[in-house]
Amino acid sequence: MKKQKQGYELIFVNDGSLDRSAEILEGIQRRDKNVVVINFSRNFGQTASLAAGFARVRGEIIIAMDGDLQSAPEEIPAFLEKIEEGYDVVSGRRVNRKISFFSRKLPSLIANKIMAKLSGVPLHDFGATFKAYRRFIIDNIQLYGELHRFIPALASNLTTKIVEIPISDAERQHGKSNYGISRTFRVIFDLITVKFLLSFSTRPLHVFGMLGLLSGGSGFLILVFMAAKKLILHVNIGTEPMLLLGAILSIIGVQFVSLGVIAEIVVRTYYESQDKKIYHIKSVFEHNQDSE
Repeated sequence: MKKQKQGYELIFVNDGSLDRSAEILEGIQRRDKNVVVINFSRNFGQTASLAAGFARVRGEIIIAMDGDLQSAPEEIPAFLEKIEEGYDVVSGRRVNRKISFFSRKLPSLIANKIMAKLSGVPLHDFGATFKAYRRFIIDNIQLYGELHRFIPALASNLTTKIVEIPISDAERQHGKSNYGISRTFRVIFDLITVKFLLSFSTRPLHVFGMLGLLSGGSGFLILVFMAAKKLILHVNIGTEPMLLLGAILSIIGVQFVSLGVIAEIVVRTYYESQDKKIYHIKSVFEHNQDSE
């Protein structure tokens, strides 16, 4: 960082480690005024760690990376070069990964392809923490759950200037990764969350209304068919399962539409009560008339 010839700070977030991490980091901080150490009271997870670091940063360019020595700090200048070219998000793509194919690589490949398709952001590695952001990106993204891996997708609501660069991925030397195939289901749920946030967070009635129309419309057609059988063919439909199915689908349709209307009210209350905007301003240039 000293070779970059510009001011910098290093923020270490200790996510409740039970080893000597806190002691070692505090020793580094005492020797280097550019270092900030945040110690969690217990383990809160990677998303919380990134959120805490993002909340503390003061710089205009923010770079996040894991502390497990699998990412190389020597590659930071490559991220800065892309930022200087005008990009707002620079995402690292891990190449030649030394991980199990079936338990980690294959689920990761599938999840990345789905996320790229859903978000419209053509990245190959959403899960890499090693990324660079301009300040306004981080200021306008709220992290919770396990959404840290989808920051570029969430950022697509703010900018189209997103690029990916190759980074090394060293073999893990210490400790054991907590990531595996067991997290696949969590990723799927996160994908659903991200897709909803990207497409329907300001218009929930569009998704619930569509489901309501499909369900209610199907139920209505079934009931019309059953009524025709009764009135024209004089068939006893009282014991036919299709009659019950039509009634259930119609009720579900009404419920979906009602849920969409309620969601619309909640969304409007949320945005208006907190004076949130449905857009994000990166910068403003105007003529200052007071100076004339």
